[in-house]
Amino acid sequence: MLSALVCGALVFPGLFCGSRKVLKSTFTQWSDADVVCVSERLVSAIHGSLATAAGVTVMTSCRDVITDSHWLVNGFVLFGVPYVVFDIYAMYLSHYHTQKLKGHSSSHSGHSLQTVKAFLIKDSMLVLHHVALLLVFMPITLFFRRGLGDFFIGCLFTTEFSTPFVSIGKILIQLGLNNTRLHRINSIIVLLSFFTCRILLFPFMYWMYGRQFGIPLHRVVFHLLLQCNVGNLVLLAPQIYWFILLLRKANRLYLRQRKGPTRKD
Repeated sequence: MLSALVCGALVFPGLFCGSRKVLKSTFTQWSDADVVCVSERLVSAIHGSLATAAGVTVMTSCRDVITDSHWLVNGFVLFGVPYVVFDIYAMYLSHYHTQKLKGHSSSHSGHSLQTVKAFLIKDSMLVLHHVALLLVFMPITLFFRRGLGDFFIGCLFTTEFSTPFVSIGKILIQLGLNNTRLHRINSIIVLLSFFTCRILLFPFMYWMYGRQFGIPLHRVVFHLLLQCNVGNLVLLAPQIYWFILLLRKANRLYLRQRKGPTRKD
C-alpha cells in the first residue's frame, strides 16, 4: 500500500509540471495564470477519470454491498491522498497567478501569508472539502470500517465522474470556445453527470442496501445507524450547494448567449 502512496506522490505533481512545460511552449501567448489554470484542470480531469474507473470496478465486483471487499478501495485512497494535498497547492498557485495578472498588490509582491489568506477566503468551500477528505474520509476508509462497505466507497469514488467535464468546460473557455456548440453540450453533460453521480447517488446507495436486505427504500434510513445517516447528509449538503451554483452559472451563460457573443471571461 505504501507503493500506491509513493506512486500518487510522483504521478500527480509530475503530470502538473509536465503539463505546464508543454502548455508554456505550445501556447506562448498564454500568461502564467493561463498555464497553471489549465494544467490544474488537466490533472483534475485525469484524477477524476481514474477515480470513476476505480469506483465502477469496485461496484461491479461487490455482490454483497456490506461484506465483499476489493483491493482497489484502500489502494486508490492512498494513491489519491497526494493528489488531494497537491491540488490544494495547485489551486493556490492558480489563484496567486490570476490575482497577480489582475494587478493585485498583495500578489504582485510575491507569496505571503496575505496571498494564502486571500486564497483560503475565496476558495474556502473547496479547501474545506479537500481537508475533510484527508482528515475524515481517508482515516474512516483505511482504519475504521473493519473491511466493510467497499461497495459504498466505490460509489463515492464515482462522484468524480463529473470532474473531467467541469475541467473541459474551463479549458474550452480558456481556448476561447465558450460560445461554441461544444461548450454548450459539455455544460449540459456537467449538469447531468453532477446531478446523477453526486446527488442521485445517495438514494441509489440506500436503494442498494434495501434491495439486499429486503427493505423498502423509504424505510432504509430507519435501519441504519444515526452516524451513517448524518455522514451521508454531511456529504450530500455541499453537493447540493455546488449543483445550485452550477445551475446559476448555466442560466447566466444561457442569458448571455441570447444577448449575443461576448468576450472570453
